[in-house]
Amino acid sequence: MRVQSLTLAAASAALLASTTPPAAPPQVAWRENPVRAADLLAKVRDCTPVSRGRYRSDGGAPANIPVCGTRDAVFWKADMDIDCDGRPGPRCNRRADPYFSDSTAYAQSDGRSLSAERLPFIVVPAPSRIWDYREHGVGGGSVVAVVFGDRVQYAVVGDTGPQDIIGEASYATAKALGIRADPQGGGTPSGVTYIVFKNARVSPIEDHAAAVTTGERLARRFVGAG
Repeated sequence: MRVQSLTLAAASAALLASTTPPAAPPQVAWRENPVRAADLLAKVRDCTPVSRGRYRSDGGAPANIPVCGTRDAVFWKADMDIDCDGRPGPRCNRRADPYFSDSTAYAQSDGRSLSAERLPFIVVPAPSRIWDYREHGVGGGSVVAVVFGDRVQYAVVGDTGPQDIIGEASYATAKALGIRADPQGGGTPSGVTYIVFKNARVSPIEDHAAAVTTGERLARRFVGAG
């Protein structure tokens, strides 16, 4: 009796499986149609300054870069200097970078400094009278869309820099955007747009996949694509 019942149950399950349509695949349109660099740049064409003053791209350069804001993000258009600070590696170390520091303002979940070679992150100016990023929903792990040419790289806020200079990102960020990543002589003098989404952070900070997923979702909302 037990064997017959099990046989009938198995047959019923097989029949149900053969007649039940497969589940619809998850919606992944944002992966198939990522937000274009041109669409992001169109949304940050105009600037409403949120900084009280302006930043320099490098020491000695004119202070002509404002931090701009929208309801959902803050952004600036600048150069890109290469940050190789953090955990040393084959490309980022004291031999490769005379200004190398083995620490970053924000640390990984295990307490170690971030790896500029591996993790796409950007540098924000340390809080000052010019601008305090913390007042705008920005902090360690905040999600960023970095745009250069027709490329978009999602990253996080991972380090802080001088109070009067803006426009710096990790070795990994530059490499992903096709920018020369050498800490000595690398980077690009202009053409980089940094869009930091407010109140949107990933944890742990080193989870780049989470930054990409969150960044793509926020970017679609930012440009009005759903």
